[in-house]
Formats: sequence, structure tokens, C-alpha cells
Amino acid sequence: MTPLLLDSIPSDLLFLQQKAQREWAHALEEQQIANPLWPESRYQAFIRVCTLSDFVLSQAIRDPQMLIDLVRSGQLDRTLVPGEIRHQLHERLTDCNDEASLLLHLRQHRNYQQVRIIWRDLLRQAELSETCRDLSAMADACTDLAYHWLYKQHCQLFGTPIGRYSKQPQQLVVLGMGKLGAYELNLSSDVDLIFTYPEGGETEGAKRSLDNQEFFTRLGQKLIKALDTITADGFAFRVDMRLRPYGSSGPLVYSFTAIEQYYQNQGRDWERYAMIKARVVAGDQNAGSRLLRILRPFVYRRYLDFSAIEALRSMKQLIQQEVRRKDMDDNIKLGSGGIREVEFIAQAFQLIHGGRDLSLQQRPLLNILDTLAAQGYMPSADVTELKDAYRFLRYTEHALQAVADLQTQSLPDTALEQARLAFIMGFSDWTTFIGQLMYWRKRIEYHFRAVIADPDADDEECIGGEWLPVWEDSIAVESIYQQFSDAGYQDSHAAWQRIVQLRESAQLRAMQRIGRERLDTFMPRFLAQTVEHDNPDLVLERVLPLVEAVARRSAYLVLLTENPGALLRVISLCAASPWIAEQLSRFPALLDELLNEGRLYRPPLAPELTAELREHLLRIPEEDVEQQMNALRHFKLAHRLRVAASEIAGTLPLMKVSDYLTWLAEAILEQVLHLVWNEMVRKHGLPKRLDGSPSELDFVVVGYGKLGGIELGHGSDLDLVFIYDCDPLAETDGQRPIDGAQFYTRMGQRIIFMLTTRTTAGGLYDVDMRLRPSGDSGLLASSLSAFARYQAEQAWTWEHQALIRARVLVGSATLTEQFNQVRLKILGRQRDLSVLRDEVSEMREKMRHNHGTQITQGGLGQNAFSADVPFDLKQDAGGIVDIEFMVQYAVLAWSWQYPQLVTYTDNIRILDGLGAENLFSANHVRTLQEAYKAYRAAAHRLALQKQQGVVEGNLFIDERHAVMGVWQELGLSYL
Repeated sequence: MTPLLLDSIPSDLLFLQQKAQREWAHALEEQQIANPLWPESRYQAFIRVCTLSDFVLSQAIRDPQMLIDLVRSGQLDRTLVPGEIRHQLHERLTDCNDEASLLLHLRQHRNYQQVRIIWRDLLRQAELSETCRDLSAMADACTDLAYHWLYKQHCQLFGTPIGRYSKQPQQLVVLGMGKLGAYELNLSSDVDLIFTYPEGGETEGAKRSLDNQEFFTRLGQKLIKALDTITADGFAFRVDMRLRPYGSSGPLVYSFTAIEQYYQNQGRDWERYAMIKARVVAGDQNAGSRLLRILRPFVYRRYLDFSAIEALRSMKQLIQQEVRRKDMDDNIKLGSGGIREVEFIAQAFQLIHGGRDLSLQQRPLLNILDTLAAQGYMPSADVTELKDAYRFLRYTEHALQAVADLQTQSLPDTALEQARLAFIMGFSDWTTFIGQLMYWRKRIEYHFRAVIADPDADDEECIGGEWLPVWEDSIAVESIYQQFSDAGYQDSHAAWQRIVQLRESAQLRAMQRIGRERLDTFMPRFLAQTVEHDNPDLVLERVLPLVEAVARRSAYLVLLTENPGALLRVISLCAASPWIAEQLSRFPALLDELLNEGRLYRPPLAPELTAELREHLLRIPEEDVEQQMNALRHFKLAHRLRVAASEIAGTLPLMKVSDYLTWLAEAILEQVLHLVWNEMVRKHGLPKRLDGSPSELDFVVVGYGKLGGIELGHGSDLDLVFIYDCDPLAETDGQRPIDGAQFYTRMGQRIIFMLTTRTTAGGLYDVDMRLRPSGDSGLLASSLSAFARYQAEQAWTWEHQALIRARVLVGSATLTEQFNQVRLKILGRQRDLSVLRDEVSEMREKMRHNHGTQITQGGLGQNAFSADVPFDLKQDAGGIVDIEFMVQYAVLAWSWQYPQLVTYTDNIRILDGLGAENLFSANHVRTLQEAYKAYRAAAHRLALQKQQGVVEGNLFIDERHAVMGVWQELGLSYL
């Protein structure tokens, strides 16, 4: 929200306008410079800027020709392209021969750019982002070009610094912190810098060598002087070095080793907070990027970092105390509801979540706020409010600093300056402006207080305090039993034994003091929450293993302590599903998903899934396979948990559960395919087509079974077939050539490796390749022509049944179409129905004999089933496989007449098609569909209870008889 540009100068400021006109005319006359005869609109714009900015007026009077040249250049009317500010300074420095000249050119360049930037800002020709970007680009250019000029001079005087181990010339790495690091400088910012260099050693090439530390210390001192020293032309940038290790008392420069050791051993949380925005602004960019990678684990913990929350809370309290102590009501940066509080909100989320959520590992504040909304950390409405408030305050900050080029964020106390500030901000009077300003500051203060709020801050006593004596074992056992019983536990003895076992476990005995303190805070809260559930015994049984699992990583205990809503969701989900309880215990990082209730119970749609995973992987270096694999696994775990939670909560019906689980698998397969393809091409080059042209991913992954039929369950494996189209004998065009068949076979092996290998985050999927041509004895990847020949000449009927549920998941669009044509041709054959019925019945019998729990011989009466014999939902007579086989029989029997029957791969829509063509009666279609959905819903529920797909024999009697009735009406038999 850019402030308005009011039409005319108010009467309060007219004398400033007249002063600007007089002094400009006098300067032209005194320096004998011809009046530039600008168009009236240009002159009025100039006078307006000089009325509002004493700094611009002073620069114009001091050097009218500079101002005239700036206007003539056209740079006032356009946005500069990236690198243009640096190029202009580079041109200035081409004839720079000494340090005095260097200081002069830096300051002249700064004044020129400062006038241009203020002009465009005050006339609303530049958005806030452009102003901040140009100021940061100017600081980068001044720092880097001054550094390189001074480095060359120092090397001539003292020799070139050489690394002790690498034997390579060394350069300084200048880190820009704070607003400079985030490209957010204001009109009069300090630049916060840290100086470091790759490795120790000595200079070479001079009479007397210097230690690298001394060389770079002298160079750093000269660089500070070049930027910071005030001359007749002012300064380039004020330099603040206090963010370096040990602050002002520490060395001016550090080697990479020294700075890494400092942050590892002594780095404090506020230094992590500061390092979020660190960026290489000058010196060796490549070495600087390497340093930032080294320091990233210090800034961003790999796990969800709620251990930082106490430090953040302390920092927040210090901010609030400072505001009260120093009476900063008029300071729009440091005061209550000021700019610093918005920055704190964003960076608090970055510190806590940034190690796991790579989208938060960025610097610009407005981008971070957008990410907080997009990722569900904050409501979109709150983020929009914070962004609007932040922009208003930053524009106000620039308005304050544009007046006199002073480093101030304090509101003026004179009527004149108040009127000038209100006018710059687009308000007709001070009262209206200050009312709007206070509104935004109140909104910022509200959101600031809500961030990492102490859950006990407003409570008179600690939540769960009545359970503290139980956890501490400080009361008699009889009293403990009575308390459990009074609270609603059915088995007080078992509940207490579980507590004792946890207290005496090896995990807890090995905890450090801070971890034990966190556990002692958490457990009373947890016990107080368990009794709010209908079955506290079950909650205790299922959640205590999770507590034990995370005991050594107590940041997760802080997460649950700080987020009562997340703890409630843990309790309800674990009570509802032992599968979820086990997942959380095995992979505690999933607790992060429970923080956002809205996101937890609203899994994304297929395109959003794909885009989210692609974006996540883009931030990982392509050569870091381990991190890629862990990212894929965590993505699957997180989204599978969200689907399960939604299913339990009833926000996701059965059919949608399978859809989401299938979409998840497809999104992962797509990224795995591209990762493996890029890796193979880097190693071996591109394979060749039969015409000799390079092959661009002529490869598809075909899904069979539940995956192909869009019916995945929570624990389903993936039935896959790999098909390619290239010249199998022609070699690839890379440095390590292999033939095409071998290329795609290795590619298939690599895909299976990526999917099945178990890391600390578990595995992705079990993969079954037995449905490929010739099964386990066949090639891992087949050419399309070989696949077509096999299906036409060698495949069994059961393989054609499987082909009905086959579907290309990812890969070449052209090859997908060709595969679909082969599938249509094979399935569309006319078959002998009596032979087909016999073969389908025989295969069904084999499956039931090998996997079922009971075999029905003969009649369909009520006595055909025994209540004492369990019913296997999938394999027994009248179950899921019967329905699937009937659908497959129908497609093979009639698709030669009704090719539309092979359009879909899922049973529900194929049954719809059979009904539409009157091949099945409407009653049969409804019977089979309802039974199929009922069976699958039961199987899903059992999976979440970690139980096999088997129910009591007295269940689903009607459905089983109905399915078996349709089976026999089709002429199929139970052998």
C-alpha cells in the first residue's frame, strides 16, 4: 500500500517551498550555471522534492550540475536494471589512483544515488521494494568495489595472502547482516558487517610476509575507513561491526575455522536470529557461499526447533522491557508496535520451523510473511494486516530519513516537521496521519504479543499442577491410585505402572538436565489432558511410547507444552488409531503437522501436492541424494498423516482417501523419475532413438493393481512396470556411454532404490515388479514393442486381467499414448466366453485357496458361512477380489464390442460403464459398488488400527451373499 501523493503543498509548508526556489536560483547564479529551463512539470517536481527533503536541497545547492546531469540522464523516470548502480560506480573508479580519490568517488556516487532514490520515493515513482533494493545494491557496490580496490593495493604492499593448506590466494568474505543482508536497507541505514576469510597462512610476493589474519585485519580497517569516514562530501555508509563473534571486543576478522568453532561452541540464540539474514555482499562470493552452507546447521536446526522458544521469549521480553524503560513511544522501529516487532514475528517462525521447512530459509521479510500464510503458520488475514502495517511503517521511516539524511525513526515534535511528515505520507494533517499510524502499531503489537505467548502467562497456577505430585512420585501409592480412579481411569494400577516404566526407562535416565526439566513441565499437562478423553487408559497406553521416543530430543516436549491444541490432537489421534501413534513415535518430526489444525484436516489436491514437493526439492542441491531421499520420505509421512487424520475426523470420505493416497504416490514418483533421469543423463548422456536422434525421457512408469485403479490404502505397496522406447543397442552420448537397454534398466533399478531404501525417515514404498512381462524372470524395463509382443503372444488371462487396472503414472506423454493404444488393442480382443469363464474361475480359486480363510462349497444359504470362521475382506468368497474378478471378466468379455469399458481403471467407474451399456443390471451395479465400498472402508479402518483385513464371520453376511449371487449369474463358478 503505497502512500498517496497529494496534489499541492499545504500552506504550512509554503515558506519551505519558497526557500527552495530562492536557494536554487541563488546557487545557479553564484556558480554561473545556466538555468536548465526544465518543463514546468519537471521544475515543480524538483521544487516539491526540495521542499520535502532538506538533504536533496543541500545537494542541489552544493552541486547544481550534479542535479542537472541526474535529471538529463533520465534515471529519475525509470527503474534501474540489476547491476546498473554497480556499473556506474565501477566507471567512476576507473581513474581512481589513491585512497583519497577512492573516498571521494564513493561519497559522490552515494550522494548522486541518494538524491535519485529519495526523489523517486517522495514522488511515489518507486515502490517500497525498489527503494530498499536500490539502497542495498548501492551498499553492495560501494563495499565490494572498495574492497577489491583496497585488496589490490594491499597485495602490492604486503604480498598476496595464500592458504596454508590449499596453497591458493585468499580473499576476504564480507557478510552483510540485518537489513543489508535481506535487501531491505532504509534511506539512512548502518551496514552491519562481519569479516572472515577461508584459511590461515601467510602473504607471498613481498619483502616481509604478513600472517593472513594481520593482512585481512589491516584490509578490513581500511575498508571501514573507506565507507565510514566523514569528509567534506559526507560518508558512504556507517559501518557497524558489533555483530561479529565477541562483538566489539573480538578480533576484526575470523578464519572460516575460527568462526565455525565459535558458533558451534559459543553461538547464542540471538546470534542465530541475526544470522538468518546473513548474505555475502563483498569479496569472494564462492567461498562465502561455502561458509554460509557451513553455518546453516547453526542457524537452522534439522528438527523442529522449539528449543529456541525460551530464548525467543526472553528476547521478546527484553524488547518489551527496553520499550518501557526508554520511553520509545515515538520510535516507529523500536517502540511498541514498531518495525522490529514485525521482524521478530517472521524470524521467530524461521528459527523454530526453518530447519524442517526450507521455504522459510529466505531473507526478505515480506516474502517470509507470504510463506507463513501459504504454509499455514499464520492466517492469511493476519499476514495481510502485518504486511500492510509494515509497509506503512517503512514508508514513514523513509519519510523521516529523507528530510535530512539522518538515521532516525523517531516522530518529530515540532509542528512544521509534523506537517511535512503527514504530507509526505499522503495525509492532509498530522491528526489524521497519527491516527492511522497508531492503528497499525496497535495491530502489530497485538500480533507480536500472540507470538510464542507463554501458555501460563495469564494463569494463576500451572496447568496440570494437581498431577505434579503423581509424576514426581511424592505422594503415597494409594493416593496415586485413588487420583487415577477419581479422574476416570479404569485400571489405576496399570496406569501407574506405565508411568513408573517411563520414569525408569533408559531414555529418561540418559536425559540431560534441561531435557528433564522440560519433561517435568510437560507430564503434568499431559496427564491433565488425558482425563478429558473418554478413555484415558488407552491414551496413556498409546502416547507414553511417544513421550519415551522423544525424551532425548526434548524440543518436541516443548512443542507440545507450548501448543495445547497440538497436544489435544496427539491425544485424540493416538486414541483413535494405534497406527498414527506408532507413526508419531517412530517419526516425531511429524508432530510439526499437528500445529496447524486447518492444514492437518485439509490435505491438498493433486496439483498442489506436486507443486509443493517440486518446490521443496528445488531447494536441495541436485547432488545431495541423501537429503533428497529424506525430503521425499518426510513429505510422504506428513501427507499420509494428514490423510489419516482427515479420515478419522470424518472430513475425508473413503473414495477421497484413496484418491489422496494415490495422488501422493504419483507426486513422489514424478519427482523420483526426474531426479533419477537427471542423474543418469549426467553420468551417461542421452540414449538414442531408432532414428539416431537423442531420446528425451522416452520412459513411463505404469501402475497396476490398487495404484493403477486409484485405490491405494494406507499400507499399500506399488505394483509397477517400466516401459521405454529407444534404440536398445545404440550407446548414449555421454562420457561414460552405455547402450539404451542398459540405460533404462539401470534407471529402473535406481528408481526402485530411491523408493525402497530405508533412511532415518523410513522407506517410501515397497515395490512389486512381478507384473512385468515374464514376471521375476523378465527384464526390469521393457521396450514398448517387447511389451506389446508379450501381451499379444505369451501373456496369461490373469495378466490381461491385471492390464485392465494398468495406468501410466508419470513419464513421456507420447509413450503414454502409445501404451494406451497397446492396452486398448490387447483388452479389446474377442474372446471365447466359456474358456474365459473357466480361466477366471480357476485363477480365483487358486487365490482363495492360497490366501482365504474359508472356502464356500455349493449353496448360498445362510449356513454357507460360519460365525466362528473370520471373513477375509479381500480374499474370501463374496469379498473384494470376487468383485474385482467379475469386473475384469466383464471387460475382457465385452470390450471388443464396447471399447469404452477400458477407459477407466477403477472398479467403481467400470461398473458405471457396465451399467450404462446394460451389461449389468442397475441393481447388480449398485449391489457390487456398495459392497465394494463397504469392504474397503472396513479395510481402511482396520489398517488404522494396525489390524489385518479380517473381520468376524457374522459381519457382511448380506453383502457376501449378494456378491456371490452376481458371481453365479455371470456363469462363474466356485470350484
